[in-house]
Amino acid sequence: MTDGTPAPRQNAPSRNEFIALMAMMLATVAFSIDAMLPSLPEIGEAMSPDNINRVQLVITSFVLGMGMGTFLTGPLSDALGRKPVIIGGAAVYIAAAAVAAFSQRLEVLLLARLVQGFGAAGPRVVALAIIRDLYAGRGMAQIMSFVMMVFTLVPALAPTIGNGIIALAGWRAVFGAFVIFSLLSVTWLTIRLPETLPKEQRRAFQPAMIGSALREIFAHPVVRLSLVVQTLTFGMMFAFLSSTQQIFDVTFDRGETFHLWFGGIAVCASSASFLNAVLVMRLGMRFLVTTMLKVQVCLTGTMVVLLFAGLHGLPLFAVFVIWQTSIFFQAGLSIGNLNAIAMEPMGHIAGMAASIIGAISTILAVVLGAPIGLAFDGTPRPLAVGILLYAALALLAMLRLGKAEERMGTH
Repeated sequence: MTDGTPAPRQNAPSRNEFIALMAMMLATVAFSIDAMLPSLPEIGEAMSPDNINRVQLVITSFVLGMGMGTFLTGPLSDALGRKPVIIGGAAVYIAAAAVAAFSQRLEVLLLARLVQGFGAAGPRVVALAIIRDLYAGRGMAQIMSFVMMVFTLVPALAPTIGNGIIALAGWRAVFGAFVIFSLLSVTWLTIRLPETLPKEQRRAFQPAMIGSALREIFAHPVVRLSLVVQTLTFGMMFAFLSSTQQIFDVTFDRGETFHLWFGGIAVCASSASFLNAVLVMRLGMRFLVTTMLKVQVCLTGTMVVLLFAGLHGLPLFAVFVIWQTSIFFQAGLSIGNLNAIAMEPMGHIAGMAASIIGAISTILAVVLGAPIGLAFDGTPRPLAVGILLYAALALLAMLRLGKAEERMGTH
């Protein structure tokens, strides 16, 4: 609706309940990634003692599956309705989590995580579509702000929750927590939320439409370049997520307190979304993204110099924590703006474009992030060098994007 007010629906949840429910849907992905981080050493000892770095693929395989699922969940929800796709995705997610919990080989675990990520794409993508169904304009922006405020608690708490579960029942029990989380959220949605996409507004699923949308996305220079920057930004994030637990444990001997450090960093970095809300109307999306990338190139360049200069011990740890916070902060101040830049020319195919842009950026980011994580050599050097390269490439692409906007008369 154009005034941002949801249509009245019988037995619909209150506004506060709706916000909490949507935040829980979106939090499925964050919980599935961040709660796994403390378990990586135990999984490595159990399933890959000769090559501990391979266990990082437990994270990236999930993200890859999520990216693959993102291609389909948006268009399918337009054709079948929102609730059936979320429920179906949850069923896939739960089944894959159960397989992962009982797997005896790393290859089986990685395949289960891939499928689990595919299922998680349902609540991740369709929750946003549900919010669009019920709210528009400033009303939608306000709801999204509240949802993200609740959502930011998950990355802060998930590693501590995962660490507690591991201490009590072992790493396999973390997958049981995923099953319980998904069952609770999908049951809550099934009981309390009416279907938000009426049958008369649904569109038949046509695979040919994906190809047409792909061609249009890559033909538009602003969309194409913003997709490149978003992919590189996600690549930096996934490389860090893959490596961070090992760096805290192996490099700094702080594996026991990793979950606390990670939670604190997530809380500090979450302020980026609030800062963006204050600044974006005055300074613009492109300015903020470009400025953050310039800052990141300088910070990461300094980190590389300090690492190769031999900085070690507590001073290096302090610098590393500040640097990690800056990476997460930059993502919080960039990804939403990059999505908005990419979607602005694609309003006529918004749902399809959102699915394709999300899928491509996620899948390619895994391709970029995984090799950096697998190159871990006991120090943060491979991570710092890789992120410096990606930040510099993203900055170059962003500068080209600015020129493209000027040629097209947009800003």
